[in-house]
Amino acid sequence: MARQIVMDTETTGLEADAGHNIIEIGCVEMVARKLTGNTYHQYINPDHEIDAEAMEVHGITHEFLADKPKFKEVMHAFVEFVRGAELIIHNAAFDVGFLDAELARNGFKERIADICTVTDSLLVARKKHPGQKNSLDALCRRYDIDNSHRELHGALLDSEILADVYLALTGGQTALMLSVGDQEDGSDGEPIRRVSAELAAKLSVLPADADELASHEQFLDLLDKISDGAVWRKAHSEEQIH
Repeated sequence: MARQIVMDTETTGLEADAGHNIIEIGCVEMVARKLTGNTYHQYINPDHEIDAEAMEVHGITHEFLADKPKFKEVMHAFVEFVRGAELIIHNAAFDVGFLDAELARNGFKERIADICTVTDSLLVARKKHPGQKNSLDALCRRYDIDNSHRELHGALLDSEILADVYLALTGGQTALMLSVGDQEDGSDGEPIRRVSAELAAKLSVLPADADELASHEQFLDLLDKISDGAVWRKAHSEEQIH
């Protein structure tokens, strides 16, 4: 099954080329689009001073990192955790640039592109919501994802939030029961089971009550938020037109 790793990093500054280092890596694992509970989380003692602006974002200090391992001590464990997976990162160029710089600096021959594939959730969001704010906080607001506990950036916390955002961002509506058109009979390799007219005439129909109808409308409202519109509403609208 497809294995996805949602990842975030915190750093001493903005430029890997200027010698800045990664100081925190956080990863959460998903298999078949479900969180497994398997995580990777590591603080790292850097070889570079932490910029004041960066410290304001994540709140991590040199004093806190003083007894943490260097990147070289943890890079093999990190690489093995992500190897072969699809990495999902918000603004991936930033994190991948830092990871590749750290790997090169510490004599590791492979780069992230050699180890796994990368999906940039920021690019996915910009394609789906062009011209809108697509920061992690903005996407949380758009998809009603609670991030009230996020006072400062943290790699593991942000990767957990991003996992929820990515699932909402890429969820939408997929085939409900049948995949029409995959085969000539529309069955997708499985027989379509139809109820005979005689049996259908004997079936009783229970209409939905007011509470059930209200719940149905709320669910359709949610589908409108996370996809291009609820399929049921589109089909119902077309029926009324015709």
